[in-house]
Amino acid sequence: MARSQGALLSRLMWPVGILFVGTMVMASAMLWRTSLDADRDAQRSQRERLAAGIAMRLDRLGNSLLGYLDGHPELADRPGIVDGATGRMTSLEGAAILPSPEGILPPATEDAGGPDPFGLTELGTRFRDFWSRLTTDLALRRDGEPRRVSGLSIGDGEAHYAVFALLPRRGAGEAPFGEPVLAWTAFDDSALLRIAQVNDLKGFRIGQAKPETEPGGLPVLDAAGAVAGEMTWMPDLPGETILRRVGPLMAGAFGITSVLFIGIGLYLRRATATLVEVEAVSKQLLGRDPLSGLANRMLFNERLERELRRVSDSGGGLAVMFIDLDRFKDVNDTYGHQAGDDLIRLVAERLLTIVPGGDTLARFGGDEFAVIQVDVSNHSAVEKLSRQILDALTEPFCLTHGSVTIGASIGVAMAPEHARDREGLMKLADTALYGAKSEGRNRTIIFQRRMDETLRMRKVVEDDLRQAIESDRLVLHYQPVVSSDGDTVVGLEALVRWPHPTRGMISPVDFIPVAEERGLIIPLGEWVLRRACLDAQRWPGLRVAVNVSPIQFRHRNFVARIVKVLAETGFDATRLELELTEGVVVADADAAEAAMIELRALGVHLALDDFGTGYSSLIYLRRFAFDKIKIDRSFLESMEATGESAILVHSIVHLGRALGLTVTAEGVETKEQHRFLQALGCHQLQGFLFSRPVPAEAIDALLGISGGEEIATAETGPSADAA
Repeated sequence: MARSQGALLSRLMWPVGILFVGTMVMASAMLWRTSLDADRDAQRSQRERLAAGIAMRLDRLGNSLLGYLDGHPELADRPGIVDGATGRMTSLEGAAILPSPEGILPPATEDAGGPDPFGLTELGTRFRDFWSRLTTDLALRRDGEPRRVSGLSIGDGEAHYAVFALLPRRGAGEAPFGEPVLAWTAFDDSALLRIAQVNDLKGFRIGQAKPETEPGGLPVLDAAGAVAGEMTWMPDLPGETILRRVGPLMAGAFGITSVLFIGIGLYLRRATATLVEVEAVSKQLLGRDPLSGLANRMLFNERLERELRRVSDSGGGLAVMFIDLDRFKDVNDTYGHQAGDDLIRLVAERLLTIVPGGDTLARFGGDEFAVIQVDVSNHSAVEKLSRQILDALTEPFCLTHGSVTIGASIGVAMAPEHARDREGLMKLADTALYGAKSEGRNRTIIFQRRMDETLRMRKVVEDDLRQAIESDRLVLHYQPVVSSDGDTVVGLEALVRWPHPTRGMISPVDFIPVAEERGLIIPLGEWVLRRACLDAQRWPGLRVAVNVSPIQFRHRNFVARIVKVLAETGFDATRLELELTEGVVVADADAAEAAMIELRALGVHLALDDFGTGYSSLIYLRRFAFDKIKIDRSFLESMEATGESAILVHSIVHLGRALGLTVTAEGVETKEQHRFLQALGCHQLQGFLFSRPVPAEAIDALLGISGGEEIATAETGPSADAA
């Protein structure tokens, strides 16, 4: 996820960066172009204003000359019109009129040889070319329209002149205009400077012409029309001013934004790299069990999917092992959760030394582990690895509180033999594990097709058992307990049965383990206890035994529930007998002892069931207040009068009698077993020889209660005891 986000950010940064740089470049180019245009417009405007100022000056001078000539028309025929007294024209200082169209001075002036106060000889020579160019134009304009045909500002680098071609008016009665005359007046630098100042031209100067006119200059022409000099000034350039003022701001903004952009880019790059690292670590942690460090269910599923694709593509096979620790809950309950966590870590370490590196070892939670064994071609490889696991897990584990011994149950499903998809394979491995636990634990079961029925049965139990309990669709059968002579019924053991509407009678062997796993054993046990107390009300004088599951007994409200049921049914507590297994008291001896003391205080009798198959420790018999021990049926199945089982039964009977306990033998099916047990002094007997588990109505018949059924019609099903 973080990698894709980083790639997305990287892909976005480049377009954004290019767009930003492009925008700044375009803005800079537009600013530069606008500045150039503004400068060119300003220079053109300044030149135009200067030219207009000079033109206005020429207009005023020309109009003054024309006005003078109009007032003194006779002066137009005289060369070098001057004031007789001052040697100058009356109102036009420094002005002269040259009447010759060719610009040649009159003979009178030359002949006189007098002074040339205005330098007319030199001026005539200078203006000759100019006058020649104007001749044609003047000839075309003698229609009386223009009074001043043309004017020119010329210079020679030292002096500046305004030269005019004029058409003065004649006197009254004469033609409107006389012959064209050439007039001139001198411009001094101060006049031009005043024009420049009026037009706000700073640094104005007049200099020699250069090969290239400076920006903002205005050329000064000579009489021939060639550039003789130039007028220059410091042009007012608003564009340059804008660039000086705005340019640094834009450069600063560009620099700051670039630094920010680069900083953001570097930050995003580092952040992306950090996110990628965090994602990798998170993904690794996400696929790991925090307690054991092994792969968790999610990672296990991913690897199983991958291995199944490999098997499908290239052949071969694999196996899935589900491992469930035996007696882990006992350790957890006895020594605490910390001890349980330590045990999980030790189990994980031990399994890692056994499972090959190419296989996958995972922990699903609690005491459940799983293995993906790859490159499996037959059952022998699976059996070898599972045997190594079982052997390793049966070795003692050293905890803080001491050494504990557990075991494991393993269920195996193989691909492609049993299934080709992940869900199907895991479901079958779970079914095989259930079979391994049901058959006594500490063993490996490889899935077989007959287990499909077990799987379907488990599904039925999960779906329908709760509803059967709530709707009171379960039944109790009772197996009589007789005295040693075999004739007198001294008690009854209540055994639950489930008549399913579609699958018929379901044995407790099939549904009790599922009820324990799915949390239904508490309501089931309470239902059995209540029904047994209600039924036993009609059999006065007989004690009724009810089996108690270890899960049920360890429940914190177990004693309170017993009291509640006794109160609701009104059943005499002294006629109730609870059958417990050794596992109940071993798991938490202190709590078990406290509960048993409370029950004994109520008058409830306690029996130790399946004696001889577990610890069979004298400590438990002495510490806990049992009233009875029941010899497990397994001792009688293959018992011979002089065999090992007979010796054990003999020892148990004498031990019980020595401790003052009632001794009951289960599973009595032959008369030989009956006589043997009777000879040993066994107090009570129970088994098919006397009666199978039968409905309450059959017990009525057995006891001679009216309306009862004959024992012969009783149930012929299995005799397995169950709570």
